[in-house]
Amino acid sequence: MKFLKQFFTWWSGQTLATRFYTWRKGERVGQDELGNIYYRAKSALPDSIPERRWVIYAGYSEASQVPPGWHGWMHHRVDAPPSPESYKAREWELPHQENLTGSSAAYHPPGSIALGGKPRGVAADYQAWKPE
Repeated sequence: MKFLKQFFTWWSGQTLATRFYTWRKGERVGQDELGNIYYRAKSALPDSIPERRWVIYAGYSEASQVPPGWHGWMHHRVDAPPSPESYKAREWELPHQENLTGSSAAYHPPGSIALGGKPRGVAADYQAWKPE
């Protein structure tokens, strides 16, 4: 079953082609707390960026599951990959949370029809603009 998933789907981990490329050229750099594994390889184009970087997701392929420290490394903002010892969260930072848009846990404002509510009425001091 795992082989068929790798052959026919791209959203549940790595594809067969990605597995082959990773085996052939990839150098494992590290793993984050969510189980995602990060790789790099020398770029084939010498005038471009010096290396190619990619991630193999632990489960469903969702870019919002990449923590901030690894996001900076993936996008070549820093040269060294983060380590648990080097990354310190600021006092105002919240724990990482994936993007929940489109799921049942997504945010809906009060009065949203998605929650079965009714839209709020128009405020008494509001007048609609009419062109003259």
